[in-house]
Amino acid sequence: MRELTPKTIAPPLAAYTHGVEVPKGARLVFTSGQLAVDLTGTTPESVRAQSDLCFSNIAAILGAAGAGPGDVVRINAFVTDRAYMADYMAARDAWLVGVERLPASTLMIVGGFTRAEFKVEIEVVAAVFDQG
Repeated sequence: MRELTPKTIAPPLAAYTHGVEVPKGARLVFTSGQLAVDLTGTTPESVRAQSDLCFSNIAAILGAAGAGPGDVVRINAFVTDRAYMADYMAARDAWLVGVERLPASTLMIVGGFTRAEFKVEIEVVAAVFDQG
């Protein structure tokens, strides 16, 4: 996969790339938007804890497909308040530590989710190459 960040446009504003080229032969893995709910049905209060839990859930889904954070080509994230952006971005950046190629990324501010306690929702697309 190849990062697409042309020198003819402004650089990304954070830890992401403007585009990612996925070559022929990759399996695509799409996650549903993940909300911060653990196995007991509990949702953490803080945006950082919710974001970390969303990324943990995403890692489990990707793992089931033989993938990980380094295979992610796109992140779409949604927060319910502009004030939540920094905590979400800190969680995203921590989840991507050690990744050789950054994914494309979009962050939107939305009016809310299905339950009032949810402050963030995250979905990803990954591209996986089978070994062999």
